[in-house]
Amino acid sequence: MSKLAIPVSVLELVSVVEGHDAQHAFQRAKNLAQHVDKLGYKRFWLAEHHNSPSIASSATAVGIGYIAGATEQIRVGSGGIMLPNHAPLVIAEQFGTLDALYPGRIDLGLGRAPGTDPFTARALRRRHHGGDFEENVLELYHYLAGANDELTVRAYPGHGAQIPMWILGSSLFSAELAARRGMPYAFAAHFAPDDFEQAVQLYKGNFVPSEHLAEPYVLACVNVIMADTDEEAQYLATSFQQFFLSIIRRDHKLLQPPVEDMDTIWSPYEKQALMQQRQYTFIGSPETVTAQLTKFVEQHQIDEVMVTSAIFDEEARKHSYTLLRTIFI
Repeated sequence: MSKLAIPVSVLELVSVVEGHDAQHAFQRAKNLAQHVDKLGYKRFWLAEHHNSPSIASSATAVGIGYIAGATEQIRVGSGGIMLPNHAPLVIAEQFGTLDALYPGRIDLGLGRAPGTDPFTARALRRRHHGGDFEENVLELYHYLAGANDELTVRAYPGHGAQIPMWILGSSLFSAELAARRGMPYAFAAHFAPDDFEQAVQLYKGNFVPSEHLAEPYVLACVNVIMADTDEEAQYLATSFQQFFLSIIRRDHKLLQPPVEDMDTIWSPYEKQALMQQRQYTFIGSPETVTAQLTKFVEQHQIDEVMVTSAIFDEEARKHSYTLLRTIFI
C-alpha cells in the first residue's frame, strides 16, 4: 500500500495521568516531542485549556517555550491560543519572544472558543479586550507583521516577526473567516466532527489568496491510537474512551489506565454519545489505520494530518507515533 505524501503532526494536550501530577505531564510531553522530532514529524502544537485538573496546558506560550527548547527541528506552536481570553498585544509579545528564541520554528494557531467553562471564561475576561474575534486577529497580525508603521503601540519583540498564523475551528464560522482572510485552516475533527466536511468545502470554495497563503491549506486534527495488533490498540483506546466519558460526565478525571471491558464503566446512552464523536478516530494496527487514514485523506483532500493520542502508558504512546510515522513519506 502506498504511503501518504503529506506532513503529519502532533497535538499535545499535556494530559495528567492517574497517579501523577502536572510536572510529570510536562516531562511526558517533552519526551514525546523529542521522540517525534527525531522521527520527522512536522509540528508539535499545544492546546489551551483552563480549570481542568486533567489538562496542564493552560499557560500555552510557556509550554511552547519548554518544548521548543527541548527539540531541534520540529515546529512548535499553539493549537491553539484562545484569542478572546487574551489581549492581542500580549500574545504578540509572547510569540515574538518565542520567535526570537527559536527563529523559524514557531506557529500561532488562533481559536475563538474560551477553552473552558462559562465561569472560568468570565474570570479570564475580567477586563474586556474589546472587538470581536476577527478584529483581534487583525490587530494581532498588524503587531507581528509590522504592516502599519504608524502604529503608536508596537510589540517588542514581535514587530515584523512574520510568524505563521492559523485559524483553528470546529464550525462554519471559522472556515468562512479563514477563507476570506486567506489563512491556513486547522479543523478540530478529533472532538467536533459534525461540521468537518461542510467546513472544508466552504473554506476551499471561498478561499481568497492573500499575503499569508496563495492556495487553501487544510490541516485536520484526528484521534489515532496504534499498536502492533488491532486487539492491543482497542485495549489502549479504552483510556481515550474514559477521557471522553469524563468530559461527558464533567467529572474531570485524570487520564485513566486501560480496562478490559468499557461496558462495566459507561451506560448505553454514554456509549452511544461517545461513539457519535468518534467519526474521525482511527484505532488499530498499521494495516488497519493505513487503510482508514488513506481513505480519509483522499476523500477530503487534506493537506496535513495532526494527531492526538490519549494513551496512558508512555512507551505505548511513543510506539503508536512510531507506527503512525511509517504511513507517511
